[in-house]
Amino acid sequence: MRVLTWLGEEPFRVFFLSGILFSIAGVALWPLFYAGWLGFYPGVSHARVMIECFGGAFVFGFLGTAGPRILSAPRLTPWELAGLFLLHVGSGVGHLLALTVWGDRLFLALLAGFCATLGTRLIFFRRSPPPPPLLLAGTGLLCGLAGTVLWLNPAWLPDAKLHRLAGLLLYQGFLLAPIMGVGVFLFPRLLGGDFGEPTPGSATRRALLQTLFAAATLLASFCVEVWVDARAGLLLRAAAFGIALVQVRWRRAPDAPPPGTLASALRAWCLPLALLGLLAPAFDFARHVALDHLLFIGGFGLLCLIVASRVLFGHSGNLPGFARKSWIARCIVFLIVLAALTRASADFKASIQISHHQYAAWSWIIAALVWALWHARRFFKKDASPG
Repeated sequence: MRVLTWLGEEPFRVFFLSGILFSIAGVALWPLFYAGWLGFYPGVSHARVMIECFGGAFVFGFLGTAGPRILSAPRLTPWELAGLFLLHVGSGVGHLLALTVWGDRLFLALLAGFCATLGTRLIFFRRSPPPPPLLLAGTGLLCGLAGTVLWLNPAWLPDAKLHRLAGLLLYQGFLLAPIMGVGVFLFPRLLGGDFGEPTPGSATRRALLQTLFAAATLLASFCVEVWVDARAGLLLRAAAFGIALVQVRWRRAPDAPPPGTLASALRAWCLPLALLGLLAPAFDFARHVALDHLLFIGGFGLLCLIVASRVLFGHSGNLPGFARKSWIARCIVFLIVLAALTRASADFKASIQISHHQYAAWSWIIAALVWALWHARRFFKKDASPG
């Protein structure tokens, strides 16, 4: 029970590990399919595993750890953690077996349970108000709920437009909104500064208005893309991304040490690829599925691993390790950027499509395995005073 209590206080330890393993399994579906070893086309299963079971694991792990601390509320109990984690694993197994409906049902139960867990702490037990940017994290959770509910009720999707809306809410809103919110709060810390919390008073009110505007712009972008014009919706979504991140304190303290490999990758690769992934489909919408992977792999994927690395280093008693230069981190970043660019270029020429799908898959698999082995000892190494 002591171990379970500890894991309940720091649920990222089990969710980050399961998330990276699910990402390997979800990406491996493509090489298995092309080798003739898979009895179904993996398009839907791959997408669901990567969004719900990989991205979702990092959302649940981070917010489940940081949320109660930010609110000065009780941590997750062992039973809450066990229930949420079993739903997470069941959802992933269902999607890997192409049982999409069951996978979505379990994910919906997980998402609803997680919202109830944090919501209870927010309403009844908080001692500190949440910083305004974290309202975007709540927006992402609501997007995930709405998108999954729509997928599970085909009668509510009488035309292709509503079908497209469900996909945007789940595949983009569920992860993009938390990244925008957590980014405002956490990116300064990754770059060697302090948490990006506004000072009380007018600064907090201004941050709250900016956050609400970014959330409204993001949600409006989905509606504009579906019912007005796809290009306008994509440009509006990129604008929402910029509105949120303009709050980030990009300037580092004069006495701060040089940024490490992962912090440098955040500015040099992760955020540019995320922004490119939002903008590029606006100018070549016919290939938006391929170009979206600049956002999914280079943005969502790389950022999950950067933030998770910061959490793992901090909570294992080796916070300075995150700020160091590392050849292992360089290899991971290189492979993920290669996977993003290779997958994004796959649809530009029919003769390279299958090979590029496989190159991108193997690049991600190797990067994910290296990342998991790099942090293996940190997943369950306890720090007396976590950072």
